Amino acid sequence: MDYLAPSNVPVYETLEEGRAIWERCARRQLPVVAVRDARRGFIVRYDLQHIDRELTPRALQNLRERVQMYRTGDTTVEAHPHSQVVGLGGELGPVSGDLHEATLDRARKLGSRLSVTVLDRGNWR
Repeated sequence: MDYLAPSNVPVYETLEEGRAIWERCARRQLPVVAVRDARRGFIVRYDLQHIDRELTPRALQNLRERVQMYRTGDTTVEAHPHSQVVGLGGELGPVSGDLHEATLDRARKLGSRLSVTVLDRGNWR
Protein backbone atom coordinates (compact mmCIF):
# COMPACT_ATOMS: atom_id res chain seq x y z
CA MET A 1 0.00 0.00 0.00
CA ASP A 2 1.56 3.28 -1.10
CA TYR A 3 -0.97 5.65 0.44
CA LEU A 4 -4.62 6.02 1.39
CA ALA A 5 -6.98 7.89 -0.89
CA PRO A 6 -8.90 10.54 1.08
CA SER A 7 -12.10 8.46 0.92
CA ASN A 8 -10.22 5.50 2.45
CA VAL A 9 -8.86 7.36 5.49
CA PRO A 10 -10.87 5.84 8.35
CA VAL A 11 -12.97 8.08 10.58
CA TYR A 12 -13.92 7.25 14.15
CA GLU A 13 -15.96 8.97 16.81
CA THR A 14 -15.89 6.67 19.84
CA LEU A 15 -13.03 5.04 21.74
CA GLU A 16 -14.36 1.64 20.70
CA GLU A 17 -14.27 2.59 17.01
CA GLY A 18 -10.75 3.95 17.41
CA ARG A 19 -9.59 0.83 19.24
CA ALA A 20 -10.95 -1.35 16.42
CA ILE A 21 -8.90 0.63 13.86
CA TRP A 22 -5.72 0.30 15.96
CA GLU A 23 -6.29 -3.44 16.46
CA ARG A 24 -6.90 -4.01 12.75
CA CYS A 25 -3.70 -2.14 11.86
CA ALA A 26 -1.71 -4.00 14.56
CA ARG A 27 -2.79 -7.36 13.11
CA ARG A 28 -1.59 -6.20 9.67
CA GLN A 29 1.60 -4.65 11.12
CA LEU A 30 0.64 -1.26 9.66
CA PRO A 31 0.73 2.21 11.18
CA VAL A 32 -2.56 3.95 11.83
CA VAL A 33 -3.63 6.96 9.80
CA ALA A 34 -7.14 7.96 10.82
CA VAL A 35 -9.42 10.91 11.56
CA ARG A 36 -11.15 11.39 14.90
CA ASP A 37 -14.43 13.25 14.83
CA ALA A 38 -13.98 15.62 17.77
CA ARG A 39 -16.30 18.17 19.36
CA ARG A 40 -14.70 21.14 17.62
CA GLY A 41 -13.55 19.79 14.29
CA PHE A 42 -11.47 16.81 13.31
CA ILE A 43 -8.12 15.44 14.39
CA VAL A 44 -5.89 13.68 11.89
CA ARG A 45 -3.85 11.06 13.72
CA TYR A 46 -0.99 8.81 12.77
CA ASP A 47 0.60 6.25 15.07
CA LEU A 48 3.39 3.66 14.78
CA GLN A 49 3.67 2.75 18.47
CA HIS A 50 1.52 -0.39 18.24
CA ILE A 51 3.99 -1.85 15.69
CA ASP A 52 7.03 -0.76 17.72
CA ARG A 53 8.39 1.49 14.96
CA GLU A 54 9.09 5.16 14.44
CA LEU A 55 9.73 7.46 11.51
CA THR A 56 13.33 8.19 10.60
CA PRO A 57 14.47 11.79 11.12
CA ARG A 58 14.44 12.33 7.36
CA ALA A 59 10.90 10.93 7.05
CA LEU A 60 9.71 13.13 9.91
CA GLN A 61 11.16 16.20 8.20
CA ASN A 62 9.46 15.13 4.95
CA LEU A 63 6.18 14.73 6.83
CA ARG A 64 6.45 18.22 8.30
CA GLU A 65 7.20 19.64 4.87
CA ARG A 66 4.20 17.84 3.35
CA VAL A 67 1.92 19.31 6.01
CA GLN A 68 3.41 22.78 5.57
CA MET A 69 2.95 22.62 1.80
CA TYR A 70 -0.62 21.35 2.21
CA ARG A 71 -1.51 24.10 4.64
CA THR A 72 0.18 27.00 2.86
CA GLY A 73 0.47 25.89 -0.75
CA ASP A 74 4.14 26.91 -0.53
CA THR A 75 6.51 24.47 -2.23
CA THR A 76 9.65 25.91 -0.61
CA VAL A 77 9.95 25.11 3.07
CA GLU A 78 13.03 26.66 4.65
CA ALA A 79 12.03 26.83 8.34
CA HIS A 80 13.95 25.05 11.07
CA PRO A 81 12.20 21.73 11.97
CA HIS A 82 11.39 22.83 15.53
CA SER A 83 9.79 26.07 14.43
CA GLN A 84 7.77 24.18 11.81
CA VAL A 85 5.93 22.22 14.46
CA VAL A 86 4.54 25.40 15.96
CA GLY A 87 3.39 26.63 12.55
CA LEU A 88 1.68 23.35 11.69
CA GLY A 89 -0.98 23.60 14.38
CA GLY A 90 -0.36 20.24 15.98
CA GLU A 91 2.20 17.75 17.12
CA LEU A 92 4.26 15.68 14.69
CA GLY A 93 6.65 13.23 16.24
CA PRO A 94 8.58 10.16 15.14
CA VAL A 95 6.05 7.77 16.73
CA SER A 96 2.74 9.62 16.51
CA GLY A 97 1.10 12.91 15.68
CA ASP A 98 -2.15 14.86 15.78
CA LEU A 99 -3.20 17.67 13.47
CA HIS A 100 -6.44 19.63 13.63
CA GLU A 101 -8.72 20.42 10.71
CA ALA A 102 -12.07 22.18 10.59
CA THR A 103 -13.88 19.85 8.17
CA LEU A 104 -13.98 16.14 7.51
CA ASP A 105 -13.09 16.67 3.86
CA ARG A 106 -9.93 18.62 4.74
CA ALA A 107 -9.02 16.10 7.46
CA ARG A 108 -9.30 13.17 5.06
CA LYS A 109 -7.22 15.00 2.45
CA LEU A 110 -4.55 15.74 5.04
CA GLY A 111 -4.65 12.12 6.25
CA SER A 112 -4.07 11.00 2.69
CA ARG A 113 -1.04 13.31 2.43
CA LEU A 114 0.37 11.96 5.70
CA SER A 115 -0.17 8.36 4.63
CA VAL A 116 2.33 8.72 1.76
CA THR A 117 5.14 9.08 4.30
CA VAL A 118 3.75 7.13 7.26
CA LEU A 119 2.84 3.94 5.35
CA ASP A 120 6.18 3.70 3.51
CA ARG A 121 8.17 1.00 5.32
CA GLY A 122 11.37 2.60 4.04
CA ASN A 123 10.62 5.52 6.38
CA TRP A 124 10.55 3.39 9.55
CA ARG A 125 13.22 2.38 11.98
